[in-house]
Amino acid sequence: MTWNWENPNWPNFVFDSKPLEALEQRFLLQSGQFIGAYKHVSADDQESLKIELISEEAVKTSEIEGEILNRDSVQSSLRAQFGLGAEKPGVKPAERGISKMMAGLYHSFAVPLTDQTMFDWHASLLAGDGEIKVIGGYRTHPEPMQVVSGPIHKRKVHFEAPPSARVPEEMKRFVQWFNDTSPGGGKALPALTRAALTHLYFVCIHPFEDGNGRIARALAEKSLAQSLGQPSLIAIAYTIERKRNDYYQALEENNKELTIDGWMSYFANMILEAQDNTLKRVEFYVAKAKFYEKFRDRFNGRQSKVIVRIFREGIDGFKGGLSAENYINISKTSRATATRDLQDLVESGALTRTGELRHTRYFLNLSGHG
Repeated sequence: MTWNWENPNWPNFVFDSKPLEALEQRFLLQSGQFIGAYKHVSADDQESLKIELISEEAVKTSEIEGEILNRDSVQSSLRAQFGLGAEKPGVKPAERGISKMMAGLYHSFAVPLTDQTMFDWHASLLAGDGEIKVIGGYRTHPEPMQVVSGPIHKRKVHFEAPPSARVPEEMKRFVQWFNDTSPGGGKALPALTRAALTHLYFVCIHPFEDGNGRIARALAEKSLAQSLGQPSLIAIAYTIERKRNDYYQALEENNKELTIDGWMSYFANMILEAQDNTLKRVEFYVAKAKFYEKFRDRFNGRQSKVIVRIFREGIDGFKGGLSAENYINISKTSRATATRDLQDLVESGALTRTGELRHTRYFLNLSGHG
């Protein structure tokens, strides 16, 4: 026996629920903290923040699969999906597709899962892909569905999924299980437990030719949203992408047996980290709004351009801080002008400065602005 789905007890996963109890409690507590923080944001800012959080997830869930999307295009498409404006020209099918899936997930999280839900997501994700034989449907190819790496002469098989002929029956059982374990179902499961099982169970079936990882993460979000009774806006893909190797390792270590304590621990802790990241990003957004409120019309064009660029780096900021060289490159100005601009930003309280000479670095001063 090589893979977990070949076990006669499949798909009855086995794990000790006791270590998860404290994590489940922490998840519910932190969910309340996020909801509280989000309510402190004005209605208009809530819309902008929602677009920012969802677009980040859309970009990162694609990045995990090696697909680099244009963040501005994704945000433009999302705003159109949420009725907040027209989509700007030049948005590519992949960017529109992931935006459509994420918006659909947000609006219909409470609706029971169906095959058609996932077919619609798949059709959105793979729109315009000329190499996929079945778009908006489960795979049908006779050859094995394998996750592999390495050169052709030295391929490593990380996983082989059930044959395509088994997929419809497997997915019928999966959909039934997902709906039965929802808060209103007859076999309801705690939030983290259900989301972790949802992700692993789905990727072990690997029902589509492509897009399985992105759909698995969307299903985990749907599961969490149903448990909370509202979209969680949680930074799952953002958090996974930062430690991508841990994610793949956890999947590989738990696709051969039905005992999956390692996966349950990994996924539950990853979700808690994702929650923490989401809360930090809400606080960062609030601080950003207050920063601009305080310094409105105080910056020249060069300074504005650099400040915008720093904020785009998000909660992590520039690694090691902003240097004079960074400023020169971003603003396309001379060293003398950059020095004057930076000095002015420090004196006004917009930036703080550390270090001396070539080791001088600048950071946004968000203390007191949130």
